[in-house]
Amino acid sequence: MHLPEYQPDQRRLYLSPSILAADFWNLSDAVTAVQADADALHIDVMDGIFVPSISYGFPIIEALKRHHYPLPLDVHLMIEDASRYIRTFAEAGADMLTVHAEACVHLQRTLAEIRACGMAAAVCLNPATPLHVLEEVLPYIDMVLIMSVNPGFGGQTFLDTTLEKITRLRQWLDRTPYPIHIEVDGGITTANIAQVCEAGADVVVAGSAVFGSGQPAESLRKMRARCER
Repeated sequence: MHLPEYQPDQRRLYLSPSILAADFWNLSDAVTAVQADADALHIDVMDGIFVPSISYGFPIIEALKRHHYPLPLDVHLMIEDASRYIRTFAEAGADMLTVHAEACVHLQRTLAEIRACGMAAAVCLNPATPLHVLEEVLPYIDMVLIMSVNPGFGGQTFLDTTLEKITRLRQWLDRTPYPIHIEVDGGITTANIAQVCEAGADVVVAGSAVFGSGQPAESLRKMRARCER
């Protein structure tokens, strides 16, 4: 199950809480707490090479798919040589697979293979990566993920310069024939989510602001309310 195709005239907010900030001792309870208010689960896979941190891999994705099937699994690969693992991530249960433009030598081929395996394909751009790297792959992507922090660690502060980048991307995509979502990840809270949505994002990732709040479901509801005013 993927997110519905992007509709510019019917844009809505999709919330994808990041389990990187959840309590892994009680991961099932954490996911259950957000299940009714989330639209997807964001799963950050880090290899300690492309980014400094190491997170988790296939067993976590398989367990989430097995026990929390109603939510699409939005898997963000912060790893080198992601093409080696595409089919394995599909078999584990990923519904959407995001790869970094900075880490993919053969980006078009990687994206085409993601789609061929039945997953939605997305490209992630780090804060300093220009938008023009997407020009030749727009026909192969369903979503662009804009990092609003430098990847590798949760709990970072949102980079305000990201807002203008999101605006430029949304304006550009709206001039193309491709229905592409814009996802934003990093430092998003109830205080800035409205600005992120107004800039053009329609998929928002939040980790610490959700699972670190003590009331994850209420935090998601507050975020949605901020963007629906």
